[in-house]
Amino acid sequence: MKSIWQPVGCFSSEIKHRVVHVGEKHLLLKMPLAKDLLSPTLDFERRQHKKKRLVQSPNSYFMDVKCPGCYKITTVFSHAQTVVLCVGCSTVLCQPTGGKARLTEGCSFRRKH
Repeated sequence: MKSIWQPVGCFSSEIKHRVVHVGEKHLLLKMPLAKDLLSPTLDFERRQHKKKRLVQSPNSYFMDVKCPGCYKITTVFSHAQTVVLCVGCSTVLCQPTGGKARLTEGCSFRRKH
């Protein structure tokens, strides 16, 4: 009895079939995948690299940050690489780190769409 694993279709990640040769007969056994590739969970998508998601999307975003002193709203990039100051009272709103910018305590923010 000889058995060969063969991918069916153009992608190797699709369902694989196991072809079992018994004399002149060929038996075809379907093997399902361990995880669903078409509808991954939100948690799994969030942990994926930005280029390896089902639909590519960036990790960065813009947000409206409200100053705790004068209540003016400033638009800040999530991965800002410079210190962002409030337009009204010159208070530091966020400071850069290696990745995402760290908001100052007391600042409230809203993610933009």
